[in-house]
Amino acid sequence: MRALRSVFATVVFCLVLPGLAAAADRDRLEAFLEVTGFDVALESIRLSASSAPQMLGMEAEDFGSEWARLTDEVFDVGQMHDMALDILEETLSDDLLTHAVEFYASDLGRRLVVAENASHLSEEDELKAESGEAIVAGLERLDSPRLDYLKRMNAASDSAGTGLRAIQEIQVRFLMAAAGAGVIGLEMDEADLRAFLGRNEEALRADLEQGALTGAAYTYQSFSDADVLAYAEALEHEDMRQVYDLMNAVQYEIMANRFEALARAMQGLQPSQEL
Repeated sequence: MRALRSVFATVVFCLVLPGLAAAADRDRLEAFLEVTGFDVALESIRLSASSAPQMLGMEAEDFGSEWARLTDEVFDVGQMHDMALDILEETLSDDLLTHAVEFYASDLGRRLVVAENASHLSEEDELKAESGEAIVAGLERLDSPRLDYLKRMNAASDSAGTGLRAIQEIQVRFLMAAAGAGVIGLEMDEADLRAFLGRNEEALRADLEQGALTGAAYTYQSFSDADVLAYAEALEHEDMRQVYDLMNAVQYEIMANRFEALARAMQGLQPSQEL
């Protein structure tokens, strides 16, 4: 986690420093996680474990039933929940918490969280992608302003631009930890690995933006244009931008931490062939 923390340290520091506002207490943070849906977003981190074997040139099925056991153990929801609370307790001010909770406790906010929670926990990635792409194509044909609203939402929810850097950092930490545990042989040092992963950065950024757009189109398809615009405007508020920058930093730190733990745990796990 320390390497990823270095990437986001400036973000977290700037969120805390300006007003030196008192951090929220534990009970209010628990309510914050539930009302905003951040608890479900944390739970969905477990689904990202399916990409780990692919980074090593394998498939989850190669490890048989042991893979499910291992990922359930490493990506323990309760542990990730407590990790988030520990960080937010030191960084999220009461004022920012109140601002976010007031929006997500509104009628629109509650409906948005229901839709987002369902999308987070859905494992039908192919269906979501195909449906989202079809929706975006339709909006483009109609020259609908909804496309702009969705893009504004996505830009506001990652105003610090941490998404691409976080993905690269998680890959680096996971591969270096896997090499250190003897799970894989890695001929590159860390600097070379970073350079290798950064070769197609612009293409990856474009893919991430397109994926975020199709994902948003799918997730919010039942909402009116007015609702989507209202959400974009809410996310563009400076307080909400700070809340999301912090939540993104917390989520990515936890992902990096758990992927490093997964790499170490894979040391005693060998690919198997089920009969």
